Amino acid sequence: MSIALVIICLFVGLLIGAVGIGGVLLVPALAFVADIGVHEAIPACMLSYLATGAVGVFVYARHGSIQWNMVFWVCVGAVPAALLGSISLLSIPANAIMFLIAILMVFAGIDALIKSFKSVPMARQSSTLGRGHYIVIGFVTGFGSAITGTGGPLIVVPIIIYLGLPVLTAVGLSQAIQIPIAAFASIGNWMSGNLNVNLGLLIAAAMVTGTLAGATLMHRLPAEPIRKFMALLLVVVGFGIGAHLIATLEPI
Repeated sequence: MSIALVIICLFVGLLIGAVGIGGVLLVPALAFVADIGVHEAIPACMLSYLATGAVGVFVYARHGSIQWNMVFWVCVGAVPAALLGSISLLSIPANAIMFLIAILMVFAGIDALIKSFKSVPMARQSSTLGRGHYIVIGFVTGFGSAITGTGGPLIVVPIIIYLGLPVLTAVGLSQAIQIPIAAFASIGNWMSGNLNVNLGLLIAAAMVTGTLAGATLMHRLPAEPIRKFMALLLVVVGFGIGAHLIATLEPI
């Protein structure tokens, strides 16, 4: 693993710990910086989220920022979906996956920017959502995460915030569901013979320190500037990936 990639993984870990959605940058970094194939990068990233998720859960649980009842019902939907998504991964073209990642990045970034310039609505109580809602959210998050290598936060954080729950609740939930999603996606990738365990462990080792630092800083620094920075980064990188993929398309 190159020094540049180690630095990238540390930075991504910092963002994962701070705002929960930095993992979306990891697959493009592996693909464009380390020249690792998308179908190899995604399973390695999913395996690494077992470690970063554990660190995030430890820090957020200490601060009482995880609602475990909500986590349980989201996982009811996320676990089978993650397994299904990982088994389906090899049947999806690499460019299609990268386009999907770019689209997710741009939409998540724009959504976060719009929210940052609006007044924050009164947070709803978690009881306003039923178990069925959480299961559906979990299914969408689990499947989408397994086929994009994003770990869950990129998808679930905007959904939970949109539904009116507090930012820390959303990020805490995203940290907790990373572990079961990563575990069952890794099982599916292993069953498909598509899991590079050594690469996943190397990525995890580089990101754990960053995740721990980011999760700690999130509880000590103002959240809004961090969210705005992450939103801008997602938009810029998402458009950059999309432009690169379009430019490399062969003419019909």
